[in-house]
Amino acid sequence: MEKWSLMTIAALLGLTVRWTVSLGSYSGAAKPPMYGDYEAQRHWQEVTYNLPVRQWYFNSSDNDLQYWGLDYPPLTAYHSLLCAYVAKLIDPSWIALHTSRGYESQPHKLFMRATVLVADLLVYIPAVILYCCCLKESSTKKKISSALCILLYPGLILIDYGHFQYNSVSLGFALWGVLCLSYDLDILGSVAFCLALNYKQMELYHSLPFFCYLLGKCFKKGLMGKGLLLLMKLGFTVVVSFALCWFPFCTELEQISQVFRRLFPVDRGLFEDKVANFWCTLSVLFKIKTALPPGAQLKLSFALTFLSVLPSSIKLTLQPSLKGFKYSLAGCALSFFLFSFQVHEKSILLVSIPVCLLISEIPLMSTWFLLVSNFSMLPLLLKDGLLLSYIVTTLAFVTVCAASFSIFEKTSEDDLQLKALSTFIRRYIPWFKIFPKVIKISFLVSVILMGILTLMNVTLDPPQRLPDLFPLAVSAVSCLHFLFFLLYFNIIAIWESRGSQNQKKTS
Repeated sequence: MEKWSLMTIAALLGLTVRWTVSLGSYSGAAKPPMYGDYEAQRHWQEVTYNLPVRQWYFNSSDNDLQYWGLDYPPLTAYHSLLCAYVAKLIDPSWIALHTSRGYESQPHKLFMRATVLVADLLVYIPAVILYCCCLKESSTKKKISSALCILLYPGLILIDYGHFQYNSVSLGFALWGVLCLSYDLDILGSVAFCLALNYKQMELYHSLPFFCYLLGKCFKKGLMGKGLLLLMKLGFTVVVSFALCWFPFCTELEQISQVFRRLFPVDRGLFEDKVANFWCTLSVLFKIKTALPPGAQLKLSFALTFLSVLPSSIKLTLQPSLKGFKYSLAGCALSFFLFSFQVHEKSILLVSIPVCLLISEIPLMSTWFLLVSNFSMLPLLLKDGLLLSYIVTTLAFVTVCAASFSIFEKTSEDDLQLKALSTFIRRYIPWFKIFPKVIKISFLVSVILMGILTLMNVTLDPPQRLPDLFPLAVSAVSCLHFLFFLLYFNIIAIWESRGSQNQKKTS
């Protein structure tokens, strides 16, 4: 009973922070002619309510795709339609065709913020609480602490309740999938991941580890017996789930191809804005967007992404385990963010939520990564007028993590999940014991550097010849961090089973 009372308090704290952030500014507020993501979500409600389904993804006089045309999967469109029906009951002018473009008012802002909160309450927050309650071999304190830290992660709060999006829906579905897999409810887990993928195409980041984990389980059961039956059930589940989501668009081949063109806009180039991935950082030294033709950029992006996800994916397929699945989930998502084609700043959230799931296992490294992920979106958050919200939520998050998990003390090889690797290295270099000290010093230097860059972005004007100097500095520093974390997540994913064996021998 006490556990549930404390979980309720953690959830209420998370909700309070969310609603407080929602009182502030949002993307594109009073900035015509395009406004921002707030207007994009409102416009999708307008389009889905007033136009027939077959016109949602097509350019027309009533649906100008250059003005926030729908470019998310069908489940997002259905969600927009549902919100539009509610908006119609409150005030039809909010979604009136053409005349509602750029609509802004306090009642409408309250409605839009409430739709995010309701989605959070229905999908994301229950998944977080149940996941933390079901953590195996964890004390009640650790379960409560995990839930509180995840619910206070500032990146998701600032983007959904500040900038304005519904990332908690797709991420919530993905969390439900992880929760189901942890209890061998593979069919339900497949449905949850299919819903996540049909809500936001970027959930492809999570699909590969999911596929490898279940394929590995099928191999383990034997593909001539129970494994084959499980594989057939999973295949049938995925096909049916996608068919139900895509049914209205399956009437014509032209419909399907147009939706895919909207979901994967390869003509928009390798990257946009100042995103903290490999390609944007590389462009500081080598103008890859002008040096290589678009086709070559696409192939190079695919090749690097594929090669970077290969090691942990092979390991997960050959030796499927839930812990290895979570490590691979973080590593593969980070590979996609760093190397894949047309990535946005906000896509780092698709890496951050899997890392949130590891906060009770590797508290220091998880906290460090989550701080960097939040910092990587600083230029976007400053553009939206969310500086105060950024500072307060970040300080609150790091304080709660430090108090709950004593992260500054969790620097041993065991705490870092590097014991197996260190033991292997010491066979050849007996004096090798540098991981704890190096990680601790690096963390402190990193936090100081992020603080200095934040201060520079806020207080200094860049040189006239280099107007993007500070945003690029944030992106480059964040990218270097992410490359380090990619190596780290792959190491602990590949060495995971050896660490488990060592622990069993010790006990």
